[in-house]
Amino acid sequence: MADQQKVNSDSWQTTVIVSTSLQNHESSRLLRAQNHRVRFSEGVESGTFVFPLSGTAFMLVVSQDVQEPLENGGLYEKIQKFVQVHRNCFLLLQSPVFGQKEWDIMAAVQTRFFGSNLRVLPVHCNANMVKGMLALAKATSKPHVDTVRDRMSLVRAHLIERSPVWELLRDIQNQMMVASTGGWTPGV
Repeated sequence: MADQQKVNSDSWQTTVIVSTSLQNHESSRLLRAQNHRVRFSEGVESGTFVFPLSGTAFMLVVSQDVQEPLENGGLYEKIQKFVQVHRNCFLLLQSPVFGQKEWDIMAAVQTRFFGSNLRVLPVHCNANMVKGMLALAKATSKPHVDTVRDRMSLVRAHLIERSPVWELLRDIQNQMMVASTGGWTPGV
């Protein structure tokens, strides 16, 4: 059973709309090598990957390409447009090593877009970036999102059923029902 689930999870394929600016990028080659349907478009923001079946979008920002200060480089405007277009979006900040500059960029972007639907993810290499994008896209796509929701409901029900607090409340409720029928007298 576990082997079949592993085979099914490995064979998941989806369509990815990729910015033409990433046509020769290693991440596009990795997506195609995993048999995903990669479509290139000039209609999406430069440096983005869009997973239409899951409603997620990812914008790749390479830390070495970011101009200081961020306000003057046009990065905020690009991210703002990205956030306005996509409801479930992630900014992938890529750097082989995260030093002070990278953490400052991440903090500045998170502060600027606090409260929006943008999440910032640090990534080190293209292989990990593609693996992370696919995991998030798969988890938010049909029918996988339904499976995750069902499993979460089962876990919640199991936790409630096995919770010592709920057991205590059930005991109190049972005692109250016995008391109302006259079979139990408190303090006796």
